Amino acid sequence: MPLNRRDFINRSAVTGAGLALAGTAETVAAAPAGAATRHGHRPKTASLRVLGTTDLHGHALNWDYFTDAEYDDADHNDVGLAKIATLVAQARQEKGHERTLLLDAGDIIQGTQLSYYYARVEPITGTRSGPRHPMALAMNHLRYDAAALGNHEFNYGLPLLRAFQEQCDFPLLAANAVDATSLRPAFPPYVVRRVPVEGGPDVKVGILGLTNPGIAVWDRNNVQGKLAFPGLVEQAKVYVPRLRSLGCDVVFLVNHSGMDGGTSYGDAVPYPENASSLVAAQVPGIDAILVGHTHVERPQTVVTNEATGRPVVLSEPLMWGMRLSVFDIDLTWSRGGWQVSKVTAEVRNAATVPEDAAVARLVRDEHRKVVAYVNQVVGTCTATMSAAESRYRDTPIVDFLNQVQAETVSAALAGTEHADLPVLSQASPFSRTAVIPAGQVTLRDVAGLYVYENTLDAKILTGAQVKDYLEWSAAYFTQTAPDAPVDVDRLTGANNTPDYSYDVLSGVSYDIDISQPVGSRITGLSHAGAPIDPAAQFVLAVNNYRSGGGSNYPHVAAATSVWSSSEEIRNTIIAWVQKHGTIDPTAFGADHWRLTRAGVPVFP
Repeated sequence: MPLNRRDFINRSAVTGAGLALAGTAETVAAAPAGAATRHGHRPKTASLRVLGTTDLHGHALNWDYFTDAEYDDADHNDVGLAKIATLVAQARQEKGHERTLLLDAGDIIQGTQLSYYYARVEPITGTRSGPRHPMALAMNHLRYDAAALGNHEFNYGLPLLRAFQEQCDFPLLAANAVDATSLRPAFPPYVVRRVPVEGGPDVKVGILGLTNPGIAVWDRNNVQGKLAFPGLVEQAKVYVPRLRSLGCDVVFLVNHSGMDGGTSYGDAVPYPENASSLVAAQVPGIDAILVGHTHVERPQTVVTNEATGRPVVLSEPLMWGMRLSVFDIDLTWSRGGWQVSKVTAEVRNAATVPEDAAVARLVRDEHRKVVAYVNQVVGTCTATMSAAESRYRDTPIVDFLNQVQAETVSAALAGTEHADLPVLSQASPFSRTAVIPAGQVTLRDVAGLYVYENTLDAKILTGAQVKDYLEWSAAYFTQTAPDAPVDVDRLTGANNTPDYSYDVLSGVSYDIDISQPVGSRITGLSHAGAPIDPAAQFVLAVNNYRSGGGSNYPHVAAATSVWSSSEEIRNTIIAWVQKHGTIDPTAFGADHWRLTRAGVPVFP
């Protein structure tokens, strides 16, 4: 008896690669390779369409849970699966439902308060009891054929991920997520789908999923000793030939890995973070790749395979359901089988269509529950705090983050051998739109300040290492001569450094001279009013992403850990507000750092 989808997924999770072949059993039976039409003539051409989303990050609806309103941005994008559903319906209608596949490239279950709620507040437990995950509800309704795992799928731990996997009617693929002991696949590596051709043999499509090796760094606490993550190129070289040996006419990859070859974690793991172009160039036999992870829009990129000279088409749609990638694949019958003759890709804009009412109704109750949850009042604030200038000015809102983190670590170390060490803290300007209003403060106000599920660590650094740490952070700024005009939008994000890779430290005072080259910018570094002693020891309150090597900061990944917590920093901040009742920016909003040029403040 053929396996149904959920049985295939559950058994594959237990037995690994042994059931990868069984995935083909759920597809419809193909006509024999030599089959002809009822008129005696085999069709000479065929075509199919592959639709793709990526980095949905918990966006089921076009809603911003931090502003409690429909999502909007400077480009007036729309988000969410309810919008994507309309684009999918249109694309299927154009091509034919039976000739259209729908895939996702990962990062599904983290990113909004909707997804957070069903991971931490009322966590899903699987299909037989407890709540249903709204992303599983919506994606099942859209009839996704498969999805690759993203790195953020591991943020809430493996039990939560397994529960989500159980609720999905489609396989979650990750050929390079393997059991740390046996090295067998921990998730299905691939699935095979058959696309019917009227009067002729079906087109056999092999779909290979690859996730990001950086999971070993970013979610070390959740995966260490349990899973390992080999490189994308290495695993594609294993599985692409396997799919071809199974008779796949089309090999389509779904990669949670960008195109540029770069890496944010240095040499913490020996495989690149953004390897999709390398996979296309170095692994023969691939026709197209749906790309995710980097949150950029790349409608169509063509990479020539180094071994075959054949083009490989890559496409990355914009995140959160803002765009849908559409791959059109043409085939011709040649040498006794289907041969890919042409692949094109484009993206379609979710803001151009209305939402699908059926998807909106499907997750309506879950949505309303979360709206009520995020609008509960947790405290008050004596003055408005905004993150709008936090990238380039010392602002009370980031100081508030550091204050809470430093207090938490200091309390945890009380009575230990490290109790007398000065505690510093790092925080990043995660959101440019975060605001803590004067007056009543809701949970969503605080949650909007810290948008990631990071936890808190405490590590020992020397004064010299603190200086190195700050120099690394200061590379975020574009070198600007003392007499040059300053454009704040061009001042930050040098070399495409994201805001979350820039750190502000509390507990020390310092200037960043942006007229100087990278590595020579930190001046006036002091602690408690005196120049910092390079040999002195400090405790750094640091999020687990940075502590594990995220953004490749020096020293911190290898530093001695003296304390860590499994509680999310966001919840720690919320608890602080609930305990104290009132946030008073004057209590912690002093200026500790500034940008200068040749000793002159950039922003007096």
